[in-house]
Amino acid sequence: MWFVYILLCSDGSLYTGSSNNPDRRFSDHKNGKGGRYTRSHKPIKKVYLEELSSQSEALKRESQIKGWDKTKKIKVLNLKF
Repeated sequence: MWFVYILLCSDGSLYTGSSNNPDRRFSDHKNGKGGRYTRSHKPIKKVYLEELSSQSEALKRESQIKGWDKTKKIKVLNLKF
């Protein structure tokens, strides 16, 4: 089972990623071991989690969401801060 997640960062930006263990990955991001973006934009909390059946599906969905601007992410995914 794979997941796409969105993190709210301390500067109000959103980070989208995928993982088969989103809790561990969030911890990695918080501890500076995640992506380069989250090392300079500290994550505060997970605001979205979507379960997918395979890594391939998760990567495709992640790519789709990353192509959206912040306003569309908030509207389409009904994000709550």
